[in-house]
Amino acid sequence: MNYEDYSDSELYSLICESNEDAKDVLFMKYKYIIDIVIKKYAFSAMKFGFEYKDLYQEALVGFTDAINSYQEDKNTSIATFITLCVERRLQNAIKKAGRIKNKILLESLSLDHVYEQYEIPLKEVISDNSSHDPLVNITKDEEFDELLSFIEKSLSTSEYEVYKLLISGLSYHEIAKILGKQPKQIDNAIQRIKNKIKDILKMRESN
Repeated sequence: MNYEDYSDSELYSLICESNEDAKDVLFMKYKYIIDIVIKKYAFSAMKFGFEYKDLYQEALVGFTDAINSYQEDKNTSIATFITLCVERRLQNAIKKAGRIKNKILLESLSLDHVYEQYEIPLKEVISDNSSHDPLVNITKDEEFDELLSFIEKSLSTSEYEVYKLLISGLSYHEIAKILGKQPKQIDNAIQRIKNKIKDILKMRESN
């Protein structure tokens, strides 16, 4: 039976019924995500003795974990969930291999990381250069979890997917590929996200 024309939801339902062919089709459909995430961590991994084949094996485990633990009712596309699971797996593998503290990984994904497309730090990608820099304020705020909750509630499902992938360090071209959208759509979403975060902070400052 040819499953290549099946939707993600249909494939996932078949996978839940232990259909290995459906799992293979889903893997081939989203295999490119592994390449995107590995490229992001290749340099850091190399410093700690990780070869490409090691990263690839860890990424495959993350991919399998994503398929096994995905829940359709969580308002996250399977492509986004796979991306986050693969990335988390590689982060943990690199930390374990290098016996490094969480601080180093945070620095590698810091707000000062310069993204290729924008050629400016993340904090400037979804904020302006004013003293009310949204992400900088968030990192300094003691009520971090509460702020994240406000952000999640204020964003639409599609905007929140973009937000999660963006702060994971992916360029908007990579996000567009993962979500199957045009780069301009992602760029517009980033602008909406930026404005909503700024509104949240203004509201909190006025209370």
